[in-house]
Amino acid sequence: MVRLACERPETLGRSLSQWDCRELARQLIAEGIVEDISTATVRRILRAHQLKPWRCHLWRYPKSPRDAACYATVSELIALYTRPLHEEEMVLSGDEKTSLQPRPRRQPTQPAQPPHIPNRFEQEDKRAGALNLFAAFDTRSGRVYGYCAERKRQQEFIAFLEQLDRAMAASITTMHVVCDNVRTHHGQEVRKWLSHHPRFRVHFTPVHCSWMNQVEQWFSILQRQRLRIVDFESKDHLRAKIDQLIDEWNQQAHPFNWSTKSVAKVMAEAPALAA
Repeated sequence: MVRLACERPETLGRSLSQWDCRELARQLIAEGIVEDISTATVRRILRAHQLKPWRCHLWRYPKSPRDAACYATVSELIALYTRPLHEEEMVLSGDEKTSLQPRPRRQPTQPAQPPHIPNRFEQEDKRAGALNLFAAFDTRSGRVYGYCAERKRQQEFIAFLEQLDRAMAASITTMHVVCDNVRTHHGQEVRKWLSHHPRFRVHFTPVHCSWMNQVEQWFSILQRQRLRIVDFESKDHLRAKIDQLIDEWNQQAHPFNWSTKSVAKVMAEAPALAA
């Protein structure tokens, strides 16, 4: 059983993505290994071997360990996140959450009711376009700045930077912006705009290092608190509710607890985790 659980079902001619207890029991019987076995027995044996073949995690094959350039970039970002800032400095973590669909429904979502009735939303929905949320997370205060756009291009990213430029006090002469290394963030139009706005300094995370971008942590909060049930009437309604959630967050904003020690612990496992 352990041998089967540690092999892909497809290698045995089964059209399964992963094993579960019931299918393992069927396979053991089909191969004549046992005459009969229950799923409960399979579960107990797997538990004894600390095996859960029905679970899966996204993973990138470690073709090569992280190189010196990656460590240097991560060290620079760690310093931005943890060192004391001058009065004229601020550090923003920026990225986009794409393809946010309103998904209007025929019937309104019903709230939870006693006893044991959860929130209920209708199965059928409609398509009503999509929005892209450009967001920046202030790593020291936790304040979030957001901008919703129909598309995700250099033009929209520049419009977001212009919004940030207007929102920040003139006393802030250096704004460090951390973002991933995609063309939307460093194309020709963006580079031209940045050359005329010297207080913006863009820092790119290494490839496959989204965990270094703190706004991703805030996106997970947005997903849980506002986008888990998607039943907005239109794109305008969705935009308004996202703006409202950002305003509510900013009333009690807080930074995330990053330290050189915690990041160093993650980087110590970098060769095994791969780039």
